[in-house]
Amino acid sequence: MRIIEGGGVTAPSGYRAAGIQTGVKESGAKDLALVYSTRPANAAAVYTTNKVQGAPIAIDREHLADGKARAVILNSGNANVCNGDVGLEHARRMCALTASELGLQTEEVLVCSTGLIGVPLPIAKIEAGIPQIVAALSEDGGATAAEAIMTTDTVPKSCAVEVELEAGRAVVGAMAKGAAMIAPNMATMLAVVTTDAAVPSGPLQELLSQAIQRTFNCITVDGAMSTSDTVILIANGDGAELGDRDCARLYEGIEYACRQMAQAIARDAEGASKLLTIAVRGAATAAE
Repeated sequence: MRIIEGGGVTAPSGYRAAGIQTGVKESGAKDLALVYSTRPANAAAVYTTNKVQGAPIAIDREHLADGKARAVILNSGNANVCNGDVGLEHARRMCALTASELGLQTEEVLVCSTGLIGVPLPIAKIEAGIPQIVAALSEDGGATAAEAIMTTDTVPKSCAVEVELEAGRAVVGAMAKGAAMIAPNMATMLAVVTTDAAVPSGPLQELLSQAIQRTFNCITVDGAMSTSDTVILIANGDGAELGDRDCARLYEGIEYACRQMAQAIARDAEGASKLLTIAVRGAATAAE
């Protein structure tokens, strides 16, 4: 593997991203991010196990029924949780307007929200910002997108790595947020992972689930769980085709990206001054 310095979600071929300010956050910080694949893509996701889940998760489950997605629209400052039918409607509207601006089907767009719980989403501000963020999409927009999803984070979190395949190379990029309530599984965190490898949706879900089990699900900050945890993996096939032995190589890149993001989240945890890593040797199984 080769680490791509300064890389993020747009490091793989065929991706654009952006982050802008719409006024959702009173601080005036960036609060709307968009990640977009310029070509059709397969996608997979893993969500919180909390019994109370945000409206975006319900919509994403619907849209990922066919294992395909080309864009993720994310807002910070408001989690769109416990808002009933209004919350679902707002999440759908975010997807629909983003799809319209990008020339996609609504089902090709996923949505994530993070921030205050139980407060109605200021949908008018977000809808006013969606045409602006689509216009701002660029190959260099990964950094601003990572900044726009921050809440209590003190630094944006992103990385990218290149892996060698039989027919060439593939790149994996990632961005994440989450600085409090990170336990026991993913909690209060969002992550988007992108790759230009060509991977069917079934194997893609397996790769993501395995990587999360070994990375995000191994970190803890304060023992609480969240309502909005989501990790999304998109593969657009703009790079090398996978050979017979390439799944393991690509998995290494996906796990590396997830591990870097998980450690960055733990390192930036609210009130934390140290990152403690525990190495377990001699266990017969992963569960043990």
